[in-house]
Amino acid sequence: MRRLIFGCGYLGRRAAAAWLATGDEVFALTRSAKHAADLSAVGIEPVVGDVTEPNSLASLPDVDTILYSVGFDRNAGPTKREVYVDGLRNALHAVEGRCRRFVHISSTSVYGQENGEDIDEASPAEASHESGVICREAEQLVGKCSESSGIQATILRLSGIYGPGRLLSRVEAIREGLKLPGPADSWLNLIHVDDAVSVVVKAASVPDLAPLYLASDDQPVHRREYYETLARLTNSPAPQFDPAAVARHTHGLGKRCRNEFLKEHLEITLQFPTIASGLPHALSGE
Repeated sequence: MRRLIFGCGYLGRRAAAAWLATGDEVFALTRSAKHAADLSAVGIEPVVGDVTEPNSLASLPDVDTILYSVGFDRNAGPTKREVYVDGLRNALHAVEGRCRRFVHISSTSVYGQENGEDIDEASPAEASHESGVICREAEQLVGKCSESSGIQATILRLSGIYGPGRLLSRVEAIREGLKLPGPADSWLNLIHVDDAVSVVVKAASVPDLAPLYLASDDQPVHRREYYETLARLTNSPAPQFDPAAVARHTHGLGKRCRNEFLKEHLEITLQFPTIASGLPHALSGE
């Protein structure tokens, strides 16, 4: 199989490794010649281009699967909407007729519920904050493209991805006694990066693909529980919180994401169903 990754970062690199391990041919779009050399060194065939520059996408290869996992780089110049919406539109236009399946990484930020509600694929996605609104606009582009072109497309709304290399800053903040912004009792929805990769790989291969999956682990946790567990595992002081920082960090109590449809329809068994197993593994790789 031939796979193309837009956004070969924390998640994309691991998905690429999983595909390479099964003998697939993997391409990745990158804006940087240096990153292109890094990709080549691990067996990924680089394509230099930028989703915000449509003329740079002319040489994209024909593939079986596209993983679209473009993140937002605040230092790159374009706005979030220019990257997530306009860039996606450019990419969809460039790959029309050149791939069979399109896996789009979105976010649970598209949900606007803030009072601890249970959320699944059928819940209204009516975000009121900019990031969620932009992510929802991107999702709608994918849906329209699927309807008009016949491409098999799915949206993966991922909870917060954690894993090796994603915890150090929080551990340092706890060790230094810094107050963590936001209330202690709001909900966190998480997924270990290895499980997120398993979801991506399965979504790229199942014959009966749903248009939407909510990808989260089995157990939402309060922020207090998450950071107390992190503190215990790293022999750090008990975490302190700054509820007054809620406006710049989170909103209300958040929501509780449910993953029953994901596990049933994709026949996924999570390797790290809760932070009880996921955090020790993540810390062991720091």
